[in-house]
Amino acid sequence: MTTLMVQGTTSDAGKSTLVTALCRWLLRQGVAVVPFKPQNMALNSAVTADGGEIGRAQAVQAQACRLAPHTDMNPVLLKPNSDTGAQVIIHGRVVTSMNAVAYHDYKAIAMQAVLASHQRLQAAYPVVMVEGAGSPAEINLRAGDIANMGFAEAVDCPVILVADINRGGVFAHLVGTLELLSASEQARVKGFVINRFRGDIALLQPGLDWLEQRTGKPVLGVLPYVTDLHLEAEDAIDARQPAKAERVLKVIVPVLPRISNHTDFDPLRLHPQVDLQFIGPGQPIPAADLIILPGSKSVRADLAQLRERGWATAIERHLRYGGKLIGICGGLQMLGREVRDPLGLEGAAGDSAGLGLFDYVTELEAHKQLRNVAGTLHLEQSAVSGYEIHAGVTRGPALERPAVQLADGRCDGAISADGQILATYLHGLFEGSHSCAALLRWAGLEAVQSIDYDALRERDIERLADLIEQHLDTAQLRQLCGVA
Repeated sequence: MTTLMVQGTTSDAGKSTLVTALCRWLLRQGVAVVPFKPQNMALNSAVTADGGEIGRAQAVQAQACRLAPHTDMNPVLLKPNSDTGAQVIIHGRVVTSMNAVAYHDYKAIAMQAVLASHQRLQAAYPVVMVEGAGSPAEINLRAGDIANMGFAEAVDCPVILVADINRGGVFAHLVGTLELLSASEQARVKGFVINRFRGDIALLQPGLDWLEQRTGKPVLGVLPYVTDLHLEAEDAIDARQPAKAERVLKVIVPVLPRISNHTDFDPLRLHPQVDLQFIGPGQPIPAADLIILPGSKSVRADLAQLRERGWATAIERHLRYGGKLIGICGGLQMLGREVRDPLGLEGAAGDSAGLGLFDYVTELEAHKQLRNVAGTLHLEQSAVSGYEIHAGVTRGPALERPAVQLADGRCDGAISADGQILATYLHGLFEGSHSCAALLRWAGLEAVQSIDYDALRERDIERLADLIEQHLDTAQLRQLCGVA
């Protein structure tokens, strides 16, 4: 049994991408491989087959392995709810919220969960493909590390170090990272991958030769910069859009401080007839056909920010002019009369007035609801599927006009009496071609072009595996994976 770990010189160096690519590349060769990330800090998450919660990147990597997502693939998930604190999720379940100092002391307990999950995966799969977090050279986080070299040392696995040349200073990143590791950790690094290269590789070759001579370690390859590659973001918002048709539906998503599961909007961003804009602090909300209030990890605090930034007033004006409005998860909660947090789950205990657009009240409860669901969207009676991740329970007469009839007999969300506003707890609402088309028609788009989002995701996972074949030293990779 083999475990191979990919670590990065920085955040967003390409760890998730490389692990996804290696997973599909190995699968193509008939190797049963499973993804693993010891600790993830992200507000984009997925519901697993065993009813837990993991980082969304690991769910995508599971798809690359053609596996159902499982909590063992990401045993520790941290979901920030402030600048200094986070909700701590172990094996898919919330155990507590704590600040960074308290979590530093808690890491020894979290490590036991990490090693237990890894042991189970290693017993079931010939190759465990591991993704690190951030950089192994973050000196302040080295003590008790469970996300990078601390884990690699504990399970005695080799490491590939990846760096992003597009941001500049790639040789300094690689050599500097290596220099900041201990002797045993340096020996663990078996090679480098350079990511996002543009230009003539011949011009880079002298640098690659120098790097190998300087470190005594091989460059396993150089991956090109692919501008139109889509892979669901682990945390950072991807605002890239392909070329659009002349007549498009204009969709606005306000970016709140604790926005969560913004991957909900990837199908819209990639749709040829939708101009999707993420609006950040200091930006006014422009005229649009549809505004979507996204999920939030801190609903009351984000609701206060919505008002402070003038966006609540802009939403009222948008509705007066006939625009459509959707609230998803935390956005659903904001649309009601009140959001109550008596236990102080997302900050100080208390209540906040909602936008008052639906007659319901949400109360946050300690038990988080996690479900993969399917049902019928009441717009055009179209099939819809998705997942629920929320601590709030919403009650009120507005729910008597639900947005979705779920297959398990429950109803979800609400539609306003005038049909202008829709609220739902379902993430992944736009991934299904039928539900996406129905929602776009409801928002005002005529002659909607159907797209198969899952096929787009599969296409780009296959493209990543092609890049491994074309640009990396596959013989050395096979040896590192124990399948040579």
